[in-house]
Amino acid sequence: MREHRHWPYAAVLVTAAFLSAGLAARAAWIPLKAELAQWLIERSWRQAQAGKPLPPWPWADTRAVAVLTAPRLQQRLVVLAGSSGRNLAFGPVLLDGREGLTGDIVISGHRDTHFRFLEQLRPGDLLQLGGASGNRRYVVSDLEIVDSNRQELVIDPGIERLSLVTCFPFDSPRAGGPLRYVVTAYPEQS
Repeated sequence: MREHRHWPYAAVLVTAAFLSAGLAARAAWIPLKAELAQWLIERSWRQAQAGKPLPPWPWADTRAVAVLTAPRLQQRLVVLAGSSGRNLAFGPVLLDGREGLTGDIVISGHRDTHFRFLEQLRPGDLLQLGGASGNRRYVVSDLEIVDSNRQELVIDPGIERLSLVTCFPFDSPRAGGPLRYVVTAYPEQS
């Protein structure tokens, strides 16, 4: 009878391969979920525009309220109502969940999925925000890094502006942190 001395090594290799595949699948899940969610949310947005509102998925407690575009970067994202962490996992969210898209508007998104493009925006870039009340065009004015432990984002209803907010730095391996990347845009002057 032949002795199998190498079988423990094969078992270790197979186990390592399964663990590696599991870690790779987990790492791919967040971007995949973000893309799938945008597809479902986009379908929901089109239904709402046709007068037949449909939640993005049956158990959704959010709905599409606007479309944000950055034409130079060919970015188009559907914005959700309700700024909970759960909704933020599926797409950018309107900070205070209000209906109107006028005044001081703040939209948040994850830096590693939907708002990754923010690092490519430049002053002078055009942003468009469309909703049930029409379309608004904004011009990027400021790009800044803010420490949320030291500076609070204040919404001023008397100001017409659009702020896009995400965590910073963009390439950080850890989630969260106090730094925020804030893009500020003001209505385009005709």
